[in-house]
Amino acid sequence: DVDVLTVDPEFATHPLLDSSLEAEAAGLNVHRTRARDWFGTYQKLTRRKEVPFSGFANQAGHPGPIQRLSRFIRGNFFIPDPRRGWNGHALSRARQLHAKLPYDAVITTGPPHSTHLIGRALKRQLGLAWWADFRDPWTDIYYYDQFYPTAWARAYDASLERSVLTESDRVLTVSKDLVRLLDEKVPGVRKRCHVLPNGYDPADFSETVQPKNDIFTLTYTGTLTLDYPVGHVEAALEALLQSGSSLRLRLVGRPANEFVASMEALQKRFPLFHLENLGYRPHAESVHYLQTSDALLLLIPDLPNNKGILTGKIFEYVGSGRPIWGFGPTDGDAQDILIQSAAGSLFESASAASQTLQSWLSSCPKGASPEARAAFTRMGLAKGLIG
Repeated sequence: DVDVLTVDPEFATHPLLDSSLEAEAAGLNVHRTRARDWFGTYQKLTRRKEVPFSGFANQAGHPGPIQRLSRFIRGNFFIPDPRRGWNGHALSRARQLHAKLPYDAVITTGPPHSTHLIGRALKRQLGLAWWADFRDPWTDIYYYDQFYPTAWARAYDASLERSVLTESDRVLTVSKDLVRLLDEKVPGVRKRCHVLPNGYDPADFSETVQPKNDIFTLTYTGTLTLDYPVGHVEAALEALLQSGSSLRLRLVGRPANEFVASMEALQKRFPLFHLENLGYRPHAESVHYLQTSDALLLLIPDLPNNKGILTGKIFEYVGSGRPIWGFGPTDGDAQDILIQSAAGSLFESASAASQTLQSWLSSCPKGASPEARAAFTRMGLAKGLIG
């Protein structure tokens, strides 16, 4: 049996909510608790309609005085993160549940990485086997410096991270390069690491859905900040459009306003370029846009230690069966997956990328085959973990 312990949505504030995903938890025992909602407090104090997105995608550009102050407070007083306001409630409920029906093991997943401190406490207090799951880096996350952490805050946060890596019985990560990064912090931890990518659910996709677009449609889904190689995208598309080609760029999610503005400017200069900025859409609708696209745009943040960045998006891209084009390290884990699945390619040169996309306009390749996709389904990855 599997129990899930999470926050009651009445006591939490999130950048986005997609209630349709609750169906994914069908058949599981889900327990919800109260939490101290620091993000809700932030929202009231700053009078902002939204709380910050991952990577501050909804606060791109130069932050104002209030934003800088709020980021400093976040990075130096809420360590490792504001979601730590849930930990006391979660620990109390976990102990109650364990007393009624003892657990064999606990898995904590982050971010938020404060969740790992719950697992650490349960291991210390109850002697439970504990797996810590890193879906993203902790102190090496690409927007960490935007919290303006002091030397003390960095040291304390790093000590928490090391304690989790040291005390957990097993560490799950999304990529080989993240294993390398964690092993540099706690030498030898790679022996307890297992690479478990995010994967995708094949039930979300339909083989009968095919693109039927009047012009070639390139789609990007998800968050897009200015830390991504947006300059390369603009340069590659401009070179393609100068040849007289037509193209539609579809954005589904929360792109930085500055990137949207640059694409709108490109649209004014080139009448054959069409921009669709659809904003956030429910997951099922987002998947539909993937499958009805001619190709998909994948971008890896242009930052140190980006070779191991593997978001859940890349696996849904692969699962869609559409060819993938974009920018990122050509010797990184994302490129390895694209090559392994014959799903497309990442580039570091705008010129080379533009030439490839130009060739796709006249003869678009297929994406990953059903056989190649099977390796990245969540069921397939789970079997690999158990085995």
